[in-house]
Amino acid sequence: MELINKEDIADIQELQERISNYYLGKEDEDKFKHFRLTRGVYGQRQFGVQMFRLKIPYGKITTSQIAGVADLADQYGSSNLHLTTRQNIQLHYVKLKDSPAVWEGLSHLGLTAREACGNTVRNVTGSPTAGIQKGEAFDVSPYAQATFEYFLRNAICQEMGRKIKPAFSGTDNDTAYTYFSDFGFIARIKDGVKGFKLVVGGGLGAQAIEAFTVTEFMPTDQILPFMEAALRVFDRYGEREKRHKARLKFLVKSLGNEAFMDLVNQELLSLAQISIPIEVADETAIYPTEVDDFDYPQLKNDRDYHNWVSTNTFEQKQEGLFGVYIKVPNGDIPSADARKLATIIKKYAADDVRITINQNLLLRHVLKANFAALYLELKALGYADYGQDSIGDITACPGTDTCNLGVTNSTALATELESMIKSEYPELLMTKNIDIKISGCMNACGQHMASGIGFHGSSIKRGEMVIPAMQVVVGGGIDRAGTGYMGDKVIKLPSKRIPEGVRVILKDYHQNGSNHPEFIHYVRSLDSKYYYNLLKPLASLDDITEDELSDWGHEGQYIQAIGVGECAGVMTDMVGLILGEAEQKISLAKLALANDSEKDAVYHAYNTFVIGAKALLLAADIACNTQIKILEDFQTNFVATGEITSCGNDFVSFVLRLKENTPERAFVANYIQDATNFLKEVTEKRSVAVVSDKEVIGSYYKA
Repeated sequence: MELINKEDIADIQELQERISNYYLGKEDEDKFKHFRLTRGVYGQRQFGVQMFRLKIPYGKITTSQIAGVADLADQYGSSNLHLTTRQNIQLHYVKLKDSPAVWEGLSHLGLTAREACGNTVRNVTGSPTAGIQKGEAFDVSPYAQATFEYFLRNAICQEMGRKIKPAFSGTDNDTAYTYFSDFGFIARIKDGVKGFKLVVGGGLGAQAIEAFTVTEFMPTDQILPFMEAALRVFDRYGEREKRHKARLKFLVKSLGNEAFMDLVNQELLSLAQISIPIEVADETAIYPTEVDDFDYPQLKNDRDYHNWVSTNTFEQKQEGLFGVYIKVPNGDIPSADARKLATIIKKYAADDVRITINQNLLLRHVLKANFAALYLELKALGYADYGQDSIGDITACPGTDTCNLGVTNSTALATELESMIKSEYPELLMTKNIDIKISGCMNACGQHMASGIGFHGSSIKRGEMVIPAMQVVVGGGIDRAGTGYMGDKVIKLPSKRIPEGVRVILKDYHQNGSNHPEFIHYVRSLDSKYYYNLLKPLASLDDITEDELSDWGHEGQYIQAIGVGECAGVMTDMVGLILGEAEQKISLAKLALANDSEKDAVYHAYNTFVIGAKALLLAADIACNTQIKILEDFQTNFVATGEITSCGNDFVSFVLRLKENTPERAFVANYIQDATNFLKEVTEKRSVAVVSDKEVIGSYYKA
């Protein structure tokens, strides 16, 4: 086992202390929630247990890590590894008190959960085929890894208004779905120089928005400074009061592309480095050398085996080697299976497995001579289904199985649809023309807006009855040219009628779509009301049956039970606690300066100004929805009136000096001292003010 590093030790100790204080009643519950989310601990639908999310950049994981996570799932969870659309693994039914032990186990495996949830830079996703795909400009994996490392524990992204999701694609086919990412990087080579096409401001959810193109080419050494500058803009100008408007995509939309980029370019001038070269190590993968010498005559006429070879394997750019997909239904791998899979993978493939965006596993560097033996071992374990990435390989989030926000059951519906397609449309398992993705709610963890046929959980009311339903979405995804599309919402159907709805859509395409080899183009050629009219007969509730009053996988009448989601790390607090946070920030600033980390130090000091100003504004019952508004309102209400004098006559300019100065040590030291003096004055003013501690309205505290 690897030695645990000092950063993990500090994180584990802090998590243990905060949990102990929480149990002793010394932690505000919502404030503690915000903290634990940034440590990967997410409240589950079931009372008293948590979902624990790992952070696995671009889905790269080794066989020993798979086996190790399986052991942790047995010891602390539900003995299941859930693969996500963000190329992560989630453990469920973890007790809060056990989360430090899970953290320690992950650290020994070389894994982390830091910033896997909450308002942070989330997992950096990437093309699962990076490094082995024919036609790729270059392997984007080292750049995704560098991005993960650069922003992990970075001061800029610990308390943003919302989460940030970056993605790296190796080809124009956009196999990483950059078009709906906050930051998307598509590999390019220009005049012999490596770089990326850069897109910004995409996102799924209730209002899906495609990312806009910043540039067709940015050299690789500029991507980290650009992203840091853009995050500063997001942190300062992004909405925080209205959670549903707090993503980067909405800031870009409200400012406009040009104005957003003007702010980013201003921030770039103040960064310590405007060029950060990313080192790329030589290929170190261990290739399989053993060739299976056995003959398997039973497979020569085995149609399933040949279909598996056709749909689940592909030739790599490395001559003589192949990638092999393992189809994982609903992304769920029981821990016992995970350990056996790890053993099989190590035997036939490189010790470099990738979790894919559609919740499968990709093996790399497999010899064709070993296909038969690998297939038989996978089949014996139940993981040799063919049709990877076809309509029969359905992506589904956990939905009401475990998620607070789930409205309907995603996984049971996915299982039903896969069974139907396998029995009624087996020929479609051999093509990748249509896909199905299912989310339990509109938040799109199942990426339903990016699929040919998508569904998200909903409900329909008829009198006093509440009927489980799915919103139907069509026409999303990426075409063969690499163009990304957002799906169009069509109609709600009772959940039990969704299989028939799929039959209707497939029948129509078979009869009328022959001139459009790609389903996505057929959908886009039709009138906007076409699918509404096609599916409308299934939406009638005049003949609703008793069975349709229950959801897939459940008995009895459907009862809608939606909890409060934790994706945004929303919290409420009291003015005194807010000032306590400011004290923590100034302490962190001084510590960072002592450790020669000037760029972290200056940003902690900046946050001291923001948090201190926010405390007095909230005490005066003045709402705070963005950081820039905090600065402006503080100028109007406290500086212009002469109540606060330690920051000159222009508070906004005084604080935003960090935009005009690179973080040289002398400037940073002076800036920290100014922040210290400011916080002292704010604290003294509050101590003599006739302001009683009161609970601050939650919507005020998000900035």
